[in-house]
Amino acid sequence: MNPLLGAEQAVLGSVLLDPGQLSHLDWLAPDHFYRPVHQALFAALRKLQNDGHPALAAEKSVPLSWVTDAVDEASLHVRGLTAVYAHTLISACPRPAHAPVYGRMVLEGAIHRSITEHAIRLHQAARADALQGEVEGALHYADVLTGVLSDLARRWGTEPRPVAPATPPATAPAAPPPVRADQVAEDERFLLAVLAEQPSAMDEVVGWLRPGDFADPAHGQLYRCLGALHHRGEPLDRITLLWEAQRRGLLADGTLSGDQLTAICDGVGPGSAEWLGEQVMRFSVTRTASTSARAIRSLAENEALAPGRLINHALHALGPLDEVRTRWQTANGRQAPTPTAPVPSPDRPPAARVHAALARSTPRPVSPPLARPGSAPTPAAARPPSRGHS
Repeated sequence: MNPLLGAEQAVLGSVLLDPGQLSHLDWLAPDHFYRPVHQALFAALRKLQNDGHPALAAEKSVPLSWVTDAVDEASLHVRGLTAVYAHTLISACPRPAHAPVYGRMVLEGAIHRSITEHAIRLHQAARADALQGEVEGALHYADVLTGVLSDLARRWGTEPRPVAPATPPATAPAAPPPVRADQVAEDERFLLAVLAEQPSAMDEVVGWLRPGDFADPAHGQLYRCLGALHHRGEPLDRITLLWEAQRRGLLADGTLSGDQLTAICDGVGPGSAEWLGEQVMRFSVTRTASTSARAIRSLAENEALAPGRLINHALHALGPLDEVRTRWQTANGRQAPTPTAPVPSPDRPPAARVHAALARSTPRPVSPPLARPGSAPTPAAARPPSRGHS
């Protein structure tokens, strides 16, 4: 039997045997079940609980009406459910008192499934934006995925924080061929030509455009050479650019060739470095979103990965997209939104403890966080997430 199917049947069977178990499953929602018939039945049981069904007050045996009323209510929303299947669920439950454990198994399956679905949507939105030359769809679904991860972390009972996996996912699919590759390559070559022939144009893009934003690694290395010359205040033309490329070993290792660099510089015409840089950045956003989505999907499809680690690894995979988004907003003259502080709830850890945990997991380039005398900081990746429910 599929373990997830067995867990769904067991949790429903335990509630049919003991209606009081519903009070220990407040964190479990109907849509956490995979099968529609299980979703409808759990929603029906929850409705009977809210309506104050007499079975909830039964001290000894549970009346048969608890089962029949649940089946009748669920049958209004799904087809094929009979009392026979309800008794099958009852026989599938080893111990009714283990309902919270069975429920956590259902929630764990829902976490993997939900993250997979939202990662697929993010990937599809990124591909669609790349075709249309837009970024808003990908950024919207990235925000949706972030919100889903935060909600799942709350339900699972862990603090959402980006944590890098010990090893990259072994089953990560290969990157698909770039969308509109010819147009993107042409924009990159044109931008490099403008920057080589108009040294002052570097000031328009150097603050937010990075070598990694170029789809062609050779173009990214050439932009790195331009940035180095600009940073050192040295003259910038095709000769100094060729010399810088040679000093960095780009000609010797075959990354660039003299003919390739000459072809880029000879094709120069009037153009706006800022506009061309935004075109490169636009595709960088969608490409990064697609890469993050594939990485998250690969993580979510690993059933051996614990939910807390899956959520935190998925947040880490969204980090590069957040960094590119910030620079994209800078290029468009928009200020990046300031993250709001989380509002502590009564069943969450104290705010001081959460703040300390976040401080330990956030890099501080200027000064290290304060620590209590005689204690050593614990690496964030080495602390397993809490799994407790209140």
